[in-house]
Amino acid sequence: MNDQKHLKKMKAIKEKQDQKIAAADQERGVSILLAGPGKGKSSSAFGMLARSLGHGHKAAVVQFLKGSMSTGEELFFSSHENVDWFAMGDGFTWETQDKEQDIKSAEKAWAKAQTLLADEQYQLVILDEITYMFKYQYLDIQPALDALKNRPEKMNVVLTGRGPKQELIDAVDTYSMILNEKHAFKAGVKAQAGIEW
Repeated sequence: MNDQKHLKKMKAIKEKQDQKIAAADQERGVSILLAGPGKGKSSSAFGMLARSLGHGHKAAVVQFLKGSMSTGEELFFSSHENVDWFAMGDGFTWETQDKEQDIKSAEKAWAKAQTLLADEQYQLVILDEITYMFKYQYLDIQPALDALKNRPEKMNVVLTGRGPKQELIDAVDTYSMILNEKHAFKAGVKAQAGIEW
């Protein structure tokens, strides 16, 4: 493609993009659901946490499964003055083998999340691995849908996990499905600090 054709093409693309930007005239927080079988859901959420902190925002994280283990993200972010961190789970459900305790932990984590979702001081709230709580019926989804709908106008919320309920997909502003095309674990490579946790 010669320079003139390239310039014409880029101008047309810019024009369309500028129209889309001009049409987006709402200023409010968004809800983002990161789901699917692939790696990177929580990692993406914590990337947004880093961005938010870079802008001086106040943030909170509730981890619904990872309370029993120390993760790199908790070690890094929990000491930041603008982050309130709550690792409230007992570990992966296949590890605990105790449904009653898992439900109690889920209820306790949700009580904290519900408080955070009503607090105007936060610009970002991350509910890490919350989708499992609805998938395994540890929590009723309706209070979560209500809390998302009624949260402060400028609050952004990121939810992560596999197997999201359709009601949750319908309720959020942005939904990204992360696929699992290839994974080192399937080839026998051990999970490792700094990559998986």
